[in-house]
This record gives sequence, structure tokens and C-alpha cells, in this order.
Amino acid sequence: MMEPTWKIEEIRNQIAVIDGQASPTIVLKNARYLHSMLKTWISGNIWISGDRIVYVGSKMPLNLTNTEVVELDGKSVVPGYIEPHVHPFQLYNPHSFADFATQTGTTTFIADNMTFMLSLPNKKAFAIIEQLKKLPFNFYWWVRFDSQTELENEDEVFTNKSVFEWLGRNDTILGGELTGWPRLLSGDDQMLYWIQSAKAKGKKIEGHFPGASERTLAKMRLFGATGDHESMTVEDVEKRILQGYAVTLRYSSIRPDLPDILKGIIEKELNIFDHLMMTTDGSTPSFHKDGIMDLCVKIALDSGVNPIDAYNMASYNAARYYNMDHLHGLIAPGRFATLNILTDEYNPTPESVLSKGIWLKRNFEKVNAFTPFDWSNFEPLNISYDITDNDFQFSMPIGIEMVNDVITKPYRISVKLKESELSTTHDECLLVLIDRNGKWRVNTMLKGFATHVKGFATSYSNTGHIILIGKSIKDMKKAFLEMKKLNGGIVLVENEEVIASIPLTIGGTLYDGPVEELIEKETALKSALKDRGYHHTDAIYTLLFLQSTHLPYIRITPRGIFDVLKKQVMLPAVMR
Repeated sequence: MMEPTWKIEEIRNQIAVIDGQASPTIVLKNARYLHSMLKTWISGNIWISGDRIVYVGSKMPLNLTNTEVVELDGKSVVPGYIEPHVHPFQLYNPHSFADFATQTGTTTFIADNMTFMLSLPNKKAFAIIEQLKKLPFNFYWWVRFDSQTELENEDEVFTNKSVFEWLGRNDTILGGELTGWPRLLSGDDQMLYWIQSAKAKGKKIEGHFPGASERTLAKMRLFGATGDHESMTVEDVEKRILQGYAVTLRYSSIRPDLPDILKGIIEKELNIFDHLMMTTDGSTPSFHKDGIMDLCVKIALDSGVNPIDAYNMASYNAARYYNMDHLHGLIAPGRFATLNILTDEYNPTPESVLSKGIWLKRNFEKVNAFTPFDWSNFEPLNISYDITDNDFQFSMPIGIEMVNDVITKPYRISVKLKESELSTTHDECLLVLIDRNGKWRVNTMLKGFATHVKGFATSYSNTGHIILIGKSIKDMKKAFLEMKKLNGGIVLVENEEVIASIPLTIGGTLYDGPVEELIEKETALKSALKDRGYHHTDAIYTLLFLQSTHLPYIRITPRGIFDVLKKQVMLPAVMR
């Protein structure tokens, strides 16, 4: 259960506002607001005291001393949008992403704790979360039960102590996502125990079941999964609804399925919109140029979804499913004063945004910019070692071939490394994974990444270890050196000249600056990679998922080259 949000004195003052003994801070007069439970638009006035709605209806307050009265003249007001499945560490950080997202009306985030789990002791992670709580938006969290890769120390990261400290928090509202679900089928009772414990505390369990059969979905429901976001077709949605899941539909940089699925639901006349949510699923920065949850609502409207259903999928449905509709997703007394003021219901990008009673956007202009955030709990990536020719030994017969942005399969290597450089007539590159502390390395070949990338280095990855890719050992060394100088980042080098780079000074994985700046840098990097033969959709996701064992078929991991289906190391890591 969530802890009480308002103290006794605050509640007494809110009651006094209704009685006319105190004045509200803001009144939105003559609003046309969405009542998500009644599924109708209502004309009335919205009284706000501090960060809470205290009254909605036809009356005006008796006491308007120092009250800001905003005449809306019938403009549409909807609850602040909720992003129910966000990965807030995709180069951006939770603070910068929230600052960016609130400008288009997304003010509540249900977020992945993976980076916290892998990078920080819980005490430091929780200190960051407590600081985020003081700002005019809301973060809630899910707790991971596995690393979605093969870590050398996974048993030290995911322990009863670490997991239960997260489950003990009121702002942790679900467990998962269950990227390691095959372990449940293989008899992993530790994971099952964590699932049972989460459910006993009233928390939801999010699955991760792409392509799952009806039988698998049934089994996962019995294990305790309550929701899933991996539907790729309307048939996938139907299968999940039939098994009793809550379904979150994706519009992301690698899975933009939302329009086709919504059109399919309408064509099949499935009356299921009350059980659907929408997400951008932690897309990379440049994907968000056109919006976040407001974009999802626009897609729903363009697909023919009734406006009220579209807005509920972006707010009330998530709040109700996650048992927080007493705080979010509804314009009614007792809820946070988190509202989007729209020109009309067919334009979901708000002209004004109120979040926890604070104006963040007024009349299309940003107001109340967030103050800089202290990220010192993330230790800087200070690389104390250099790489040498010994780190570039490639003698393995099997490499990794990219099927698309994130799916990889094994292939038999046929090209030979001559004079420390590969030809640009084919799409095979050298690939090295190096421990961020310099203890071990894994070497292989990567086919399908690019034809003309000479040297590429990144400290951004699923595990935070260093990835090197390229045709030229000299340029790969140079890229590593430049990344080292940045204390973390992504660097593309050609003929020993830096072509593009993104500094990631927060722990070597996150950008310390506005998302707008980051979008410019990411766009330049992606353009440079495309010019050099990268032909997939999203290079940043490629870097993230090269080590991710929740996807088929072969992965480069801290333990070595890993066969996902056989669950075994094909080629072990080598000590440096």
C-alpha cells in the first residue's frame, strides 16, 4: 500500500478551503474536463489547494484571497499522462527525461530500476529517488529479478536483501519485467519466491513474453504475471486478454506496433479499451522529438479510437490497474493536481501543463525549469588501463550476425584480418567487449552492423562494460582513448579523427544535460553511422541489447559468447 501523501494539517487546510475558511491556490474556471470514470466531458470549476484537487463542480470558492483564477472558456482538461513502462536511462537520465516529457503532458512515470540495480548500492539509489520525489512529477518503480544478461556476479546483485529492500518501498509498485521467464519454466524457485512476495505486498508483475504461445501465457499467469507489453499483433492482444492479462501497447523506436494494433482492434470490434495502456517503452532520445504519451494519444485518435478511450489509455487505465487512481488518472477531489489543458480533445499535446499544483507550461511556453540535479552518487567512469594489440586477437570460427536491430544469430566467420584492418567491401566488423575495470575481454566478429565503420567505442551498454566495434584496430584504439578522455561516452572515429561523439559523464552511461541537446548529438551520431553502412532502425538499441540474453540467439556477455537457447557459454571470456 502507498503511504499517506498529505499530513493531517494539510488535509485540515484542504477541508477549510471547501468551507471558505481558507482560499485555494488555483481555480480553473469554466473548464470542460474529462471524467474518466463516467466517461464523459463535464463543464465546471476545478479547485486546487497546493498539489491536490479539493473540489470539482459548478460552484466557485467562497474565499478567493490570493487565488490564481484561470478562465478556461471551455478548453478541454484531461488528467496528466502516465507512461506505464519507461526505461529512463536510455542515454538520458530520469531527471532530464522528466523535464523534457512534462512539456508534452507526461508527468507520471512507472520506471525500470535496472540501471540502479547494476550500478549502485540500494542506499545510494534510494537517495536519488528521494531527491526526485521533491520535484513536480511522479516516479514509481519496478524491481528487476534478473539482469537479462549473463553476469559474472549476478548472485551478488540480485539477492534476497537487495530485492526485498526494493519490494519494501511504497513507490515500487510492480515486479519484473520478467525477461528471465524461461528460468521459471526450468525450476527457478528463487525467482518464483520473489514474484509471490511481490504479489503478497499488492504489487503487479509485468511479463516479457514476445511470441509466447497460449500455453506459455497460461503458465506465466499461474506463476503470477499480471500484465505484458510484448504484443506485436492484434492476435497477440487477444491471446493475452483471453488469459486475463492487462495489455500495454507499444509505440517505440524498434516496435512501432500501436497504429496497426489499434486499427485491428477496431476492425474486429473488440470492446477491450478499458484493459489497454500505451507506452513508448524507453525509446531512444531522437524518437521522442514528436512527443511521448501525447503522441500515443494522437496515434489512437488517428486510428479511430474514441477520444475518451484514447485519453483513458494514457492515464486512468494505468492508474486503476496499478492501484493508484486515488492519486492519479482522475480529475476528482483527493487526486494530485496534475492536469493537461488542451486546445481541444483532438489535440493531445497540451498548451498548458500543471503538475502537482505547479505550472510547468503556460500558453505553449515552458515555465519553472527544473534546477540541476546531483548525480554524484554515480561514480564517474575513470578508466585506469589502456588497450594494446594483445586485446585484438581474433581466432574464433563463430561470430555474431545481426538479423535486425536487436536479434542476432551465429554465423561462420570467413574473412581474415590482414594488417590490422578489415576490408570495407563486406559488412563484418571486429567486436570486443572489455570489462570496465579492465579484468577480462571477449573477442569475436559482428556481421551486419556496418560496412565502413572504422572505429567505434561505447561505455553505454546493458551492463556498463565497454564495447568496441570497427574495421580498423588503430581507429578502435583511438575511439577507446577518446571515450576514456570523456569519462564515458559513445565515440565514432575514422582515420584517427573523431566523427561524432556523445559524452556520458554520469557513470559512463548517462548524458548530463537537456534531452534537446542529447537529441542533436544522437541524431548526428546515427546519421554518421548510417552514412557508413548501418542500415537498421536504432543503433543505440543495438548497443544496449548486444549483451541481452532475453533475446535470441547468440549474445556477447561478460561470461563470454553465449548461446541463448542452449543456455551455455560457447566461448569464455579471456583474462587480460
